[in-house]
Amino acid sequence: MKKVILSFFTLLILIACNNQKPQNMESKNVALVKQYFDHFNKHDWKKMSEMYSPTADFKDPSLGTGIVKQTHAEIVKKYSELSQMFPDLNDKIIQIYPSGENHVIVEFVSSGTAEDDSNFELPICTIFTIENGLITKDFTYYDNFDDTP
Repeated sequence: MKKVILSFFTLLILIACNNQKPQNMESKNVALVKQYFDHFNKHDWKKMSEMYSPTADFKDPSLGTGIVKQTHAEIVKKYSELSQMFPDLNDKIIQIYPSGENHVIVEFVSSGTAEDDSNFELPICTIFTIENGLITKDFTYYDNFDDTP
Protein backbone atom coordinates (compact mmCIF):
# COMPACT_ATOMS: atom_id res chain seq x y z
CA MET A 1 0.00 0.00 0.00
CA LYS A 2 2.86 2.38 0.85
CA LYS A 3 4.34 1.83 -2.62
CA VAL A 4 1.03 2.73 -4.26
CA ILE A 5 0.68 5.93 -2.19
CA LEU A 6 4.32 6.87 -2.81
CA SER A 7 3.90 6.25 -6.54
CA PHE A 8 0.73 8.32 -6.56
CA PHE A 9 2.41 11.30 -4.85
CA THR A 10 5.45 11.02 -7.12
CA LEU A 11 3.13 11.13 -10.13
CA LEU A 12 1.33 14.20 -8.73
CA ILE A 13 4.64 16.02 -8.19
CA LEU A 14 5.79 15.23 -11.73
CA ILE A 15 2.51 16.49 -13.19
CA ALA A 16 2.69 19.67 -11.11
CA CYS A 17 6.27 20.35 -12.24
CA ASN A 18 5.42 19.73 -15.88
CA ASN A 19 2.39 22.02 -15.69
CA GLN A 20 4.51 24.87 -14.30
CA LYS A 21 7.12 24.92 -17.07
CA PRO A 22 4.98 26.53 -19.81
CA GLN A 23 3.71 29.14 -17.36
CA ASN A 24 7.30 30.00 -16.37
CA MET A 25 8.29 30.25 -20.04
CA GLU A 26 5.22 32.38 -20.72
CA SER A 27 6.09 34.79 -17.90
CA LYS A 28 9.74 34.98 -19.07
CA ASN A 29 8.58 35.66 -22.61
CA VAL A 30 6.11 38.32 -21.46
CA ALA A 31 8.90 39.99 -19.44
CA LEU A 32 11.14 39.89 -22.54
CA VAL A 33 8.43 41.51 -24.67
CA LYS A 34 7.86 44.23 -22.06
CA GLN A 35 11.61 44.92 -22.07
CA TYR A 36 11.49 45.07 -25.87
CA PHE A 37 8.83 47.81 -25.78
CA ASP A 38 10.81 49.66 -23.11
CA HIS A 39 13.85 49.73 -25.44
CA PHE A 40 11.56 50.77 -28.30
CA ASN A 41 10.08 53.69 -26.39
CA LYS A 42 13.56 54.82 -25.30
CA HIS A 43 14.66 54.56 -28.95
CA ASP A 44 17.49 52.27 -27.90
CA TRP A 45 17.55 50.46 -31.23
CA LYS A 46 20.83 48.66 -30.53
CA LYS A 47 19.55 47.04 -27.32
CA MET A 48 16.23 46.29 -28.98
CA SER A 49 17.94 44.66 -31.98
CA GLU A 50 20.02 42.47 -29.66
CA MET A 51 16.80 40.90 -28.40
CA TYR A 52 16.49 39.21 -31.79
CA SER A 53 18.38 36.18 -33.06
CA PRO A 54 21.28 37.18 -35.36
CA THR A 55 18.96 36.88 -38.36
CA ALA A 56 15.25 36.99 -37.57
CA ASP A 57 12.19 36.45 -39.76
CA PHE A 58 9.91 39.46 -40.20
CA LYS A 59 6.47 39.84 -41.71
CA ASP A 60 5.84 43.56 -41.89
CA PRO A 61 4.03 45.55 -44.58
CA SER A 62 6.81 48.16 -44.44
CA LEU A 63 9.29 45.50 -45.60
CA GLY A 64 7.16 44.21 -48.48
CA THR A 65 5.22 40.99 -48.81
CA GLY A 66 6.21 37.65 -47.42
CA ILE A 67 8.86 36.85 -44.85
CA VAL A 68 11.98 39.02 -44.85
CA LYS A 69 15.13 38.14 -42.91
CA GLN A 70 16.67 41.01 -40.94
CA THR A 71 20.00 41.29 -39.14
CA HIS A 72 20.64 43.41 -36.06
CA ALA A 73 22.18 46.14 -38.24
CA GLU A 74 19.14 46.19 -40.53
CA ILE A 75 16.79 46.44 -37.54
CA VAL A 76 18.78 49.37 -36.12
CA LYS A 77 18.77 51.10 -39.52
CA LYS A 78 15.01 50.69 -40.03
CA TYR A 79 14.04 52.05 -36.62
CA SER A 80 16.66 54.81 -36.65
CA GLU A 81 15.19 56.08 -39.92
CA LEU A 82 11.66 55.82 -38.55
CA SER A 83 12.55 57.78 -35.41
CA GLN A 84 14.16 60.49 -37.55
CA MET A 85 10.81 60.95 -39.30
CA PHE A 86 8.89 60.74 -36.00
CA PRO A 87 11.16 61.90 -33.13
CA ASP A 88 8.51 61.18 -30.49
CA LEU A 89 7.74 57.69 -31.82
CA ASN A 90 6.06 55.67 -29.07
CA ASP A 91 4.26 52.35 -28.66
CA LYS A 92 1.53 51.95 -26.04
CA ILE A 93 0.76 48.35 -25.14
CA ILE A 94 -2.97 47.64 -24.99
CA GLN A 95 -2.81 43.93 -24.17
CA ILE A 96 -0.30 41.08 -24.08
CA TYR A 97 -1.50 37.56 -24.88
CA PRO A 98 0.95 34.76 -24.02
CA SER A 99 0.43 31.77 -26.32
CA GLY A 100 2.20 28.58 -25.33
CA GLU A 101 5.91 28.28 -24.66
CA ASN A 102 7.21 30.19 -27.68
CA HIS A 103 4.72 32.89 -28.68
CA VAL A 104 3.55 36.21 -27.33
CA ILE A 105 0.93 38.28 -29.14
CA VAL A 106 0.92 42.00 -28.44
CA GLU A 107 -1.81 44.49 -29.27
CA PHE A 108 -0.50 48.05 -29.19
CA VAL A 109 -0.90 51.54 -30.64
CA SER A 110 2.06 53.21 -32.30
CA SER A 111 2.07 57.00 -32.49
CA GLY A 112 4.31 59.85 -33.45
CA THR A 113 4.57 63.41 -34.75
CA ALA A 114 6.46 64.47 -37.87
CA GLU A 115 8.40 67.74 -38.29
CA ASP A 116 5.40 69.31 -40.07
CA ASP A 117 3.29 68.61 -36.94
CA SER A 118 1.30 65.88 -38.68
CA ASN A 119 0.79 62.93 -36.43
CA PHE A 120 -0.35 59.35 -36.64
CA GLU A 121 -1.89 56.71 -34.40
CA LEU A 122 -1.78 53.17 -35.71
CA PRO A 123 -3.27 50.08 -34.02
CA ILE A 124 -0.87 47.16 -34.50
CA CYS A 125 -0.75 43.48 -33.59
CA THR A 126 2.55 41.59 -33.47
CA ILE A 127 3.15 37.89 -32.95
CA PHE A 128 6.59 37.27 -31.48
CA THR A 129 8.19 33.83 -31.61
CA ILE A 130 10.78 33.44 -28.86
CA GLU A 131 13.33 30.66 -28.74
CA ASN A 132 16.20 30.38 -26.24
CA GLY A 133 15.48 33.88 -24.93
CA LEU A 134 15.67 35.58 -28.35
CA ILE A 135 13.02 36.76 -30.78
CA THR A 136 13.28 34.60 -33.91
CA LYS A 137 10.11 35.79 -35.66
CA ASP A 138 8.33 39.14 -35.62
CA PHE A 139 5.08 38.96 -37.58
CA THR A 140 3.41 42.37 -37.49
CA TYR A 141 -0.04 43.24 -38.80
CA TYR A 142 -1.65 46.63 -39.29
CA ASP A 143 -3.85 48.46 -41.78
CA ASN A 144 -1.40 49.93 -44.26
CA PHE A 145 -3.96 51.17 -46.77
CA ASP A 146 -3.49 54.78 -47.69
CA ASP A 147 -6.82 56.60 -47.30
CA THR A 148 -5.70 59.69 -49.23
CA PRO A 149 -7.46 60.27 -52.57
